[in-house]
Amino acid sequence: MSAETRPVRPRHYAEYFATRIIIALLQMLPLSWCERLGNKVGWLMADVFKFRYATIHDNLSHVFPEKTKDERQQLNRAMWSHLFLMVCEIAQAPRKIHCTNWRDYVDIRDKRHVTGYQLDWRPRVMVGGHLGNFEQAVYLTGVVGVPTYAIARPLDNPLLDKWIQSFRESRGQFILPTSGSATEIQRVLDAGGLISLLGDQHAGNKGCWVDFMGRPASCHKAVALFTLTQQAPMLVSYCVRKGGPLRTEVGCIGIADPHDLDPALRDVRSLTQWYNDRLEEVIRRYPEQYWWMHRRWKEKPRRGKQRKRGPKPVNANKAA
Repeated sequence: MSAETRPVRPRHYAEYFATRIIIALLQMLPLSWCERLGNKVGWLMADVFKFRYATIHDNLSHVFPEKTKDERQQLNRAMWSHLFLMVCEIAQAPRKIHCTNWRDYVDIRDKRHVTGYQLDWRPRVMVGGHLGNFEQAVYLTGVVGVPTYAIARPLDNPLLDKWIQSFRESRGQFILPTSGSATEIQRVLDAGGLISLLGDQHAGNKGCWVDFMGRPASCHKAVALFTLTQQAPMLVSYCVRKGGPLRTEVGCIGIADPHDLDPALRDVRSLTQWYNDRLEEVIRRYPEQYWWMHRRWKEKPRRGKQRKRGPKPVNANKAA
C-alpha cells in the first residue's frame, strides 16, 4: 500500500511535525557542535537509558568475545554517537555537498575501477550494510549523476514516508518497495539501471542461511539471483566517516562480475556467503560505525544447522 492510500492517523501528524522540527534544528547547528553533542547522546543512550542494551551486548559478545565488558560498552557508546552524527550529516549534506564541491568531502578508493562499473551498460547491484553513512553514500551517487533504485520497506508513518521519498528522489534515488515491485525491478534491470540495497537484512526462515560474523544469518536470495540470472555485476560497497563530520571514504571491497566469476561462486548460497564475508571484513575495520542494535540474528534455521562458509574466492574481480 502506497503512502497516498494508507490512512493517516493523529499520531502520524505528531511524529511528522516533531521530525521536521528536529531536522530543522539540526540543520542550524555547526557540525562541530553536532559532534560534541553526539558524544553526550552516546553516553545517554548507552549508560543512562540503556536503549536496546540486551540486543547490543548480545551481538557484541558474540562478534567480539575477546573484548572485555567495558570495551564492549565503549563500542556501544561510540555506535550511538555515530548514529546521532549520521542523522546530522544527512540533514546537512544537501546544503553543503554539491556537484561542484563533493570532492572536498569524499575520498573514493580505486576511482577508475569503480567508475568503470558505475558507467557499465549492464545492470548493476550495489550491496552495502548498516555501516557508516549508507544514506549519504546513495546521496553522493546521485550528486555525481548516477541514479539509483533502492529496495526498501516503506515507513509505517505515511507522511514521513512521502517526505523522505520526495527528498531522496530529488537527489536521484528512487525507492522500490520490498513487496509488489518485481515488475518494476525487472524494468530497471532490463534498462541497465543500478539497484542498491542493504545486504544485512533478516530474510526470515525461508531465506538463504549463511555464516555472518560467526552466527547463522538469513539473507534474501534475490541479491545473488540478480547477479546470477540477470548478468548484473555485484559491487559490495561502503561509506564510512574518516576525519570528521561529512568527511567520508567511499569504497568497494569486492566485485562479483558474471563475465569473470569464480566457478565456486556460481550458486546462490556461495555468492551470498561471499558478499557477507566482504561485509564482515569492512565492519570489523569500523565496528563503532555499525548498527549493533540492529537485530540481524533473529532466529535460527529450522533444521538447526549452521551453514558453512562458502569457498573463499580466488579473485572475484580485485576491488579492495
